[in-house]
Amino acid sequence: QEQLVESGGDSVQAGGSLKLSCVPGRYYLCSMGWYRQVPGKEREFVSSLSADDTTKYAEAVKGRFTITRDETNTLYMQMNSLENEDTAVYLCGACTSSATFKYWGQGTQVTVSS
Repeated sequence: QEQLVESGGDSVQAGGSLKLSCVPGRYYLCSMGWYRQVPGKEREFVSSLSADDTTKYAEAVKGRFTITRDETNTLYMQMNSLENEDTAVYLCGACTSSATFKYWGQGTQVTVSS
């Protein structure tokens, strides 16, 4: 079943931390990752984890966010030192296709305030 369910979004103060989770409906033997979207702007790449455990991060989150995956194929993203600019809907994706992901979750809202 092509289903990805995100959770963990919340409202936090700047400098705080959150951990997002993405539970897949099936085991994906492909890259998974996170994008984020702000109303009125294009969806923005945040992080990805390939099948061989190679990680990639957007410059804006390097050193602050960490993407991992456990043995059940659940994807996580630990977000530390959150900034106001990190406010967005975070979407989990799986299996790259044409430089984006083929399968998407519905998203989870992260709001960071000063």
